[in-house]
Amino acid sequence: MQRSSRQWLEALPLAEMDAAEVSGKFGMRFTFRSYNRFRFPKYDICEGPYRGKDGEVARFDLVLANQVWEHLDRPYAATRNVLEMLRPGGYFWVAVPFYIPYHGDPVDCSRWSARGLKNLLIEAGFEEDAIRAQQWGNRSAAMRNFETPWPPPYERGRDVLTNEPDFPICSWALAQKK
Repeated sequence: MQRSSRQWLEALPLAEMDAAEVSGKFGMRFTFRSYNRFRFPKYDICEGPYRGKDGEVARFDLVLANQVWEHLDRPYAATRNVLEMLRPGGYFWVAVPFYIPYHGDPVDCSRWSARGLKNLLIEAGFEEDAIRAQQWGNRSAAMRNFETPWPPPYERGRDVLTNEPDFPICSWALAQKK
């Protein structure tokens, strides 16, 4: 996920983009024109688009959400709110787990495969031809998810990184607002 997402994002003109991140810090590794983090519970993306001091909907070229959407009570509404905040041509990058243990922080509500994530984005208003979605996982990683403590640390030589499409551990997508 990290490698693929980094390639997708670094192909964008990030230094010219205003970015927002929903409750995470994945975007801190990139250089944007501006970067703002909106952390729950002060900012709840399910309640509506983020707003500026003037009360107007805040506008961004890129919104990032890394391992957040599975915690939302209303991910469809949240995705519609992201779409409203994007400028024309803007992007939404979202990454979610698929096969990992329940992890309430504060709640754990949903799981998506790459196809399911793409369907969520389409239903929220993104056009199908403007969405890229992938998933990664394998049997070994799935079995490691049963270990404690969780999540298990990566062990070079033990952890295989080959992808088995029938055993997704995580999914991610990049959708562009047309």
